[in-house]
Amino acid sequence: MASGPAAPDVATRHGEPTEHVVRRLGALTTAHLLSDGAGNFLPGVLPAVLVVLGQPVSMAGALVAALSIGQVLQPLVGWVADRVGGRVLPPLGLLLTSVGGGLIGVVPSTGVLMVLLLAIGVGSSLFHPPSLASIRAMAGRRTGLAISVFLVGGELGRGLWPTVASLITAHLGLTWLWLIAIPGLVWLPLLYHWMPRLPAAPTDRAPIRWRRHAFPAALLIGFRGLQGFTVFSLSAFIPILWHVRGESLVAGASVITTVITVGVAGNLLGGFLADRIGRRPVLLASAVGVAALVLPVAHVPGWWVFPIAAALGIALFLPAASTILIGQYIFPENRSMGSGIALGLANGLAAVAVLVVGLFVTETNVLMVFWILAVLALACIVVAVALPAELMRREEI
Repeated sequence: MASGPAAPDVATRHGEPTEHVVRRLGALTTAHLLSDGAGNFLPGVLPAVLVVLGQPVSMAGALVAALSIGQVLQPLVGWVADRVGGRVLPPLGLLLTSVGGGLIGVVPSTGVLMVLLLAIGVGSSLFHPPSLASIRAMAGRRTGLAISVFLVGGELGRGLWPTVASLITAHLGLTWLWLIAIPGLVWLPLLYHWMPRLPAAPTDRAPIRWRRHAFPAALLIGFRGLQGFTVFSLSAFIPILWHVRGESLVAGASVITTVITVGVAGNLLGGFLADRIGRRPVLLASAVGVAALVLPVAHVPGWWVFPIAAALGIALFLPAASTILIGQYIFPENRSMGSGIALGLANGLAAVAVLVVGLFVTETNVLMVFWILAVLALACIVVAVALPAELMRREEI
């Protein structure tokens, strides 16, 4: 990216479709791709990691949970980011996820790997809430679409990097995964240059009305948590399922890549539709689609699974922008924290659920997980209907 003036306070550009706003959105979206890619490629090499560490299949859920549970810090990071302002936290988050991801292939033990995965989760927490708050401040009335574009970066990273990591592992070995860290480290100075500087919150701002927000926040966490559990479970157990069937490491990773990268289309479509027809239809369409597709993706053999995985990805990521906007609307006193609750807290709780379920998963009963996911997708329909109408408006709030 070309150089330019130091990033000003985002409030001075609210809603202005300037070249700098486009560049800042591009810088954040690229950083999102690199951060989420380096921090979430583990499922693509999970069978190889389990073999090297001498761990059973039941440990897969624990490792994926350790990778994601640090995201529960996102509401706290959002609260801090809103209070202090500035632009340091997202670059620091990118640094942690890049270095942490690059070290996964050289850890000497399961305990050290767990600590490293927790650090990656903390890096993810540092990156997301202030980035999302910055995009909302820049985007004006096209917030749904702008957040969708930003989220596309993360989905591409989480979708492509498992296959990239599996190819590195298959051809060079686990120790060469340090290559994963290079793109993020190269991008760091550009991110810092173009990262919008959030203003610090005024000291006399109204306090957060926790009692008023508790019920809608609980519903939102429920919806996001159930969908997060689905994404994490697919990431953890599809490679295991394909490994049990005697398929290659790259083949299992490719199914995950298909789900998440094609989910980009669902993300963009969901943001577009939310700006025009409202958020509830988007949430309902997602829940119905996941309920219909999650079982076939586990049972259809061979290459026929990939069209189903693509459709499942679209359904899964359709409501991504809508749920983040809902979280920001529930907590108008601190929108960074609202983003953290919608994205990080829900994902952290989902990670704990994957850990619990993973304790009971073996090579003989791994299909059980996909039946659980189908039932939970139906529960998402109920939660989407229960969300208050004022959160479902199509216009920017």
